[in-house]
Amino acid sequence: MLGGKHILLGVTGSIAAYKAANIVRMLVTQGAEVKIVMTPLAKQFITPLTLATLAKNPIYVDFFNPENGEWNSHVSLGMWADAYLIAPATANTIGKMANGIADNLLLTSYLSAKCPVFVAPAMDLDMYAHPATQRNIETLKNIGVHFIDAEDGELASGLVGKGRLAAPEKIVESLDCFFNGQNSLAGKKIMVTAGPTYEKIDAVRFIGNYSSGKMGYAIAEECANRGAEVILVSGPVSLTVKNPSIRLIKVESAHEMFEVCNKEYPRCNAAVLSAAVADFAPQNVSDTKIKRKDNNLEITLKPTEDIAASLGKIKENRVLVGFALEKENELKNAMGKLERKNFDFIVLNSMNDKGAGFNHDTNKITIINRSKEVKNFDLKSKVMVAKDIVDELENLLKP
Repeated sequence: MLGGKHILLGVTGSIAAYKAANIVRMLVTQGAEVKIVMTPLAKQFITPLTLATLAKNPIYVDFFNPENGEWNSHVSLGMWADAYLIAPATANTIGKMANGIADNLLLTSYLSAKCPVFVAPAMDLDMYAHPATQRNIETLKNIGVHFIDAEDGELASGLVGKGRLAAPEKIVESLDCFFNGQNSLAGKKIMVTAGPTYEKIDAVRFIGNYSSGKMGYAIAEECANRGAEVILVSGPVSLTVKNPSIRLIKVESAHEMFEVCNKEYPRCNAAVLSAAVADFAPQNVSDTKIKRKDNNLEITLKPTEDIAASLGKIKENRVLVGFALEKENELKNAMGKLERKNFDFIVLNSMNDKGAGFNHDTNKITIINRSKEVKNFDLKSKVMVAKDIVDELENLLKP
């Protein structure tokens, strides 16, 4: 799967930097094109000439190349790469990545990268086990950085423990498996709904909710990253899409989302309904701004169209995934909704879980399938939660 892939390799100042030569050789042997960016300190452990010879490409170290008078663009490097692999990655570099520090070309390239990023740590066992290092690793994992875990063994210090760079074979295999998995939803068309809906009261006011759309957008990105063609039906949010395989359709009201979903779903293999759709809308909407009065303002509400129920009736051989946000009798209510809406599985959020639900970067979910099997997951970033949800969806879409 690495044939023709553009791999940007970052090499940092670790004693394990000499192993980068084997990594480059293996990547090139598998047909990948490799460009390498080194930190200045990395040059003390392995020469740029060695890596340039193996990669058959010049090595990037500084922002400015005095030999030809050209700037080395971190933006261009980030856009060129299909994957950015940093191996070995020191505790120093991992800490800077986690805190947005960009004081060399390797780090500015990381902040500019639009591709998947892989990190293979290498350091002494106490540095690796230090709470600060582990916190930085978790921070990066929570924003979607892939880690190729360090191994146990004898270290340069003479100590024995965890911190040794993973074997080059394992590192290259991790990239190969990732790109192989990228095509797992190829040929599938998936609709995802996200965000809130706004139900107009008058020309300037509306009924809404606190949904940020982060969960739905993360699901759409994960589906697209696995090769699916994605239709993202989004209520009003401030988010943008990254993957070009995502077609974004913006709507405002529950009625607009209902119309789009019923039009698009018959053309899809699956739908994930993660939007927080309003259950009620004002019966009468004023074309002008309602003026303040001394008397109470009474607004009569009417039920909105039920998107999930409507799609459940026309599901046929398609997959339908729903969400439930509950505060009391969570499992019972979610199972009831699973049956009523004809979902294949439902994702339960509890309002009692700290750090989950609206306006958080994290979420804690429970997945319940048609067999009433209950799968509980820990609190994770919404990027990581999306992977769990799409894993479940992918299993249902397999032949």
